[in-house]
Amino acid sequence: MIKIVLTGPESTGKTTLANQLADYFDASKVPEFARYFIDDLNRPYAEPDLFEIAKGQLEWEEHQSLITSEVLICDTDLLTIKVWSEFKYGKCDPQILKWIDELKYDHYLLCGTDIEWDFDSQRENPNDRDVLYEIYKKELNLYKKPHTEIAGSEKLRFEKAVDTIHSILKK
Repeated sequence: MIKIVLTGPESTGKTTLANQLADYFDASKVPEFARYFIDDLNRPYAEPDLFEIAKGQLEWEEHQSLITSEVLICDTDLLTIKVWSEFKYGKCDPQILKWIDELKYDHYLLCGTDIEWDFDSQRENPNDRDVLYEIYKKELNLYKKPHTEIAGSEKLRFEKAVDTIHSILKK
């Protein structure tokens, strides 16, 4: 099984692309646990909630891994939680950092900011997407995570992602 992670700042087409890739490859998809977690809160989320979100994301990924044979598409991973935690709170839970070191993914698709920011009630940062994109790129390089930058129209993004995954499957 290969694990593909979609990553990048908010509103960069990750979920749309994850859905398209899961359909195309007839693959299992791990949704973004944070969206469901935050929807169920009766208050604004806080820094300690990020640990619970990380645990939930890992549980969902583990469950999907058990029922997947060839390709697993992850709509996010703990690197996203790290980037956001450090950006918003100036720190990240040490256990999340440990998990990041331990987890292995075959490839990351880093979604670019060249598509329009789209409001939804959980998105909170329309003005720093380019700054965050550079942070994601730096983190992927720091952790030596294999990645491909995905940009352009929805069609171009999909084609590049498909080509990338096909090349990984051929290895």
